[in-house]
Amino acid sequence: MASNTIGNDGIILRDARTRYRADQREENGARGAYDAEIRRIGGAPRTDVEVRREAAPSDVAALLGTEENVVVRARKMYDGERLIQLVNTYVPSDVADAAGIAQEDTGVGGIISRMREAGFDQGSEATEDVELRTATDEEASALGLPSGSSVMTINHVGSTAGGRVVEVTQHVLGPGWKLRFAAPLV
Repeated sequence: MASNTIGNDGIILRDARTRYRADQREENGARGAYDAEIRRIGGAPRTDVEVRREAAPSDVAALLGTEENVVVRARKMYDGERLIQLVNTYVPSDVADAAGIAQEDTGVGGIISRMREAGFDQGSEATEDVELRTATDEEASALGLPSGSSVMTINHVGSTAGGRVVEVTQHVLGPGWKLRFAAPLV
C-alpha cells in the first residue's frame, strides 16, 4: 500500500499514488490522509488549525474562479514535536459552507470526504504541481531554516467531474522530503 513513511534517517517519503483514496484517508477514524499516514507508521500526528475567511492569493483565486472571500484552512502539521509541513487550503465559501468544513475538526476523512458527501466529489484524481522556491521569512522561521533557503512546495488542485475547482491546497515542506509518483507507460 502506498503511503508516507519516515525512515530511520528521518527522510519523509510522500507516496502520492493512493494517499487520497477514501479507504486510506478514513482508515481507523483518521481525519485525512496525513493523519492516517502518520498513524500508520506509528507516529503521533498533530495539526494546529486556523480557519478564516479572506481573499485568496491571485493565483489561487484564478484557479478557484472567484474574487470573493474563500475559506482558508491554515495548518501546521507535526509528527510529535517535529514540524513536517505548512499547509494552506483554499475552498470557495459556498462549498465550505455546504460541506461543513469552515471549522477546525472536519471529521473522519477530512475535507475531501465532507465535500464528497455534500455533492462536490473530486472524483478519482487530483493534480499536484511540485516546485522549488525560496521560502518566505515566515516559512523559514517556522521550519527552522536559514533565511533565503529553498523549500519544496506541492500545489494540490481538486476539481469536480464538471470541472469546477473546489480545493487548492498549498503544501510547504520542511527539510528531508522525497516524493514518489507513478507515471502511466501506455
